[in-house]
Amino acid sequence: MSLDKKRSTLALLALAISAFAIGTTEFISVGLLPLIADDLNISVTTAGLTVTLYALGVTFGAPVLTSLTTRVSRKTLLLLLMLVFIAGNSLAAAAGGIGTLLAARVISALSHGLFMSIASTIAADLVPENRRASAISIMFTGLTVATVTGVPLGTFLGQQLGWRAAFTAIVVIGILALIANLILVPAGLRKGTRTPLREQVKLVTTGRLLLAFAITALGYGGTFVVFTYLSPLLHEISGFQEKTVAVILLVYGIAIAIGNVIGGRAANRKPMNALFYMFALQAAVLLIFTFTAPFKTAALITIFFMGLLAFMNVPGLQVYVVMLADRFAPGARDVASAVNIAAFNAGIAIGAYLGGLVTDHMGLIHTAWVGAVMVFGAVLLTAWSRALENRDERMQRTEAA
Repeated sequence: MSLDKKRSTLALLALAISAFAIGTTEFISVGLLPLIADDLNISVTTAGLTVTLYALGVTFGAPVLTSLTTRVSRKTLLLLLMLVFIAGNSLAAAAGGIGTLLAARVISALSHGLFMSIASTIAADLVPENRRASAISIMFTGLTVATVTGVPLGTFLGQQLGWRAAFTAIVVIGILALIANLILVPAGLRKGTRTPLREQVKLVTTGRLLLAFAITALGYGGTFVVFTYLSPLLHEISGFQEKTVAVILLVYGIAIAIGNVIGGRAANRKPMNALFYMFALQAAVLLIFTFTAPFKTAALITIFFMGLLAFMNVPGLQVYVVMLADRFAPGARDVASAVNIAAFNAGIAIGAYLGGLVTDHMGLIHTAWVGAVMVFGAVLLTAWSRALENRDERMQRTEAA
């Protein structure tokens, strides 16, 4: 391995550690809700605001803060964000009431949204152009592993030592990530470019970009209709013991990490072709889970493939949005990445909310096929977007001839 490649790999590892800390924070309170409600003497629904406000903080904070911080050096901004992240989680660990805890969650969410948008562009800038999707996938591996492994571990810690201990552990990981970024991420990264208002308006008025954001929300969010309720589904429908469910979630996390790397490599050249097949397979596997969930062995096999496909689309979606921004709103590249992060979180919010409605009114088993329908919407939109890409290529060839 060349020295430059080794340096870029180590820098990507530092970003992945940061993403792991931030990913764990996003979903940590889901497992801690009953403990928080009990300790602070509030209803579980009120405790649920720790999830809702966090998602809203990411969705609305990412594009705005990315736009406002374009003149700050990327490494300086990265270090400042980790400090805000550490402060937010420290406040959560010390919170004596729901008001303080909600404020802490919003602070953490603001650092999350901005980190995920600039980390994608930093990761892409660390490597040659033909390795960009792979670089983004390495950075996102931290997030994807956290989604499944960080959360059960944090929940277990909270159950043993109290919910505040889980937030304290996240602070420790945040400090490690800060040190890793300080040492391993190079200082000479390009600054963000100031995005004129007209370019920002282009982002939300250009049909092709809006189509890409809709694909992100539907394709990524569809998984969360099922994933949000996977633990009770495995326990109540598949008949696994609660201790076994934790191990299955760990296997799901490993599958996610493998799928993320495969997705990065597959999307390096023609992201739309790769995304079309990824979403089609994902919709099919979610639909199949509706029928395999009651049978332990069949359910396990299906869950592995669900994990493999769950986040496989992330690198390709990020690369595609940046490609479109370069073409239609070149002055808004970083903001485009931030808006796409907002679309990911909007998808999580929609998927989780839809999963709740389905669970309450139809039953847990139905979350699988409803998730499949949501992802199938992304398949149709991806096919449309791919057709537009092919038309553009034909027009370019005609003009060149």
